[in-house]
Amino acid sequence: MTTQIVTVDIGGTHARFAMAQIAADGTITLGEPATLHTKDHASFQTAWEDFAQQQGGTLPDAVAIAVAGPVGGEVIRFTNNPWIIRPALISEKLGATRHTVVNDFGAVGHAVARAAPEHFVHLAGPEAPLPATGTISIVGPGTGLGVAHVWRDGADYRVQATEGGHIDFAPLDSIEDAILARLRQRYRRVSAERVVSGPGLVDIYEALAGMEGRAIQPVDDKTLWSLGTSGEDSLAAAAVDRFCLSLGSFAGDVALAQGASGVVIAGGLGLRIKDTLLRSGFAARFTAKGRFAELMAALPVKLITHPQPGLFGAAAAFAKEHLA
Repeated sequence: MTTQIVTVDIGGTHARFAMAQIAADGTITLGEPATLHTKDHASFQTAWEDFAQQQGGTLPDAVAIAVAGPVGGEVIRFTNNPWIIRPALISEKLGATRHTVVNDFGAVGHAVARAAPEHFVHLAGPEAPLPATGTISIVGPGTGLGVAHVWRDGADYRVQATEGGHIDFAPLDSIEDAILARLRQRYRRVSAERVVSGPGLVDIYEALAGMEGRAIQPVDDKTLWSLGTSGEDSLAAAAVDRFCLSLGSFAGDVALAQGASGVVIAGGLGLRIKDTLLRSGFAARFTAKGRFAELMAALPVKLITHPQPGLFGAAAAFAKEHLA
């Protein structure tokens, strides 16, 4: 029997909705996603009703929701939009008799566990599939820095979202010392997320400019990514390369801490700079762990390329909770 659900991925700026079908064998098929701007809707319920109208007025009575924030409390609040979700009222407000609410990076963990091999690109280490048993560490640079892990024993898996992106930033050379010194002028404590994230590229760029005594015009991170990956601006390109180095170091640290047997890079930013990552020093930095270099070199490192990991992963979380 096929189960139909609505799957939703809610961030600060956008809420993505899609219909999903979960087959009896667990296969998940996503419909065409609809992206709504959170600022255009007074609440999640009104956005839900908008999507319902797009689907002809009615929706299935089952929903999976990935949210950009902590879950598990009586009230779910968002950092960058004013919506509030009360899980206890989902049935009443949405008419859903079954629901699953999962952290957005937890949803990415479910996507990593369930996505087909064709949704992964090899980045480093042995060109082998992700292991069927053991821990897979997941690192996702974007607006922030997500960290999770999946533990698999072959037939089953467990996902654990974490706040690992907020561990201390650890510089490895004099350039990263300079980046850290610059950030310390602004923050009492400098986490890895301050560097290994989309907005972190601005601080890397400005720190490199300061080292060379260059006068630069203020520029946003999206412009810098474009200038750096295209090669139009050599300083921006150096900043992007430095970002890739720091991402490699951080991903390696997470793998060591979690006892990983495989690593996945996720997040929209990772996908956007895929080709740059492959040409960068990411892999060398990932394995540069002193006495553990040989161990690190034996870990397969992949990039997940699924177009909607949040929606797919939320649906997978629903299947695991309600249909397993």
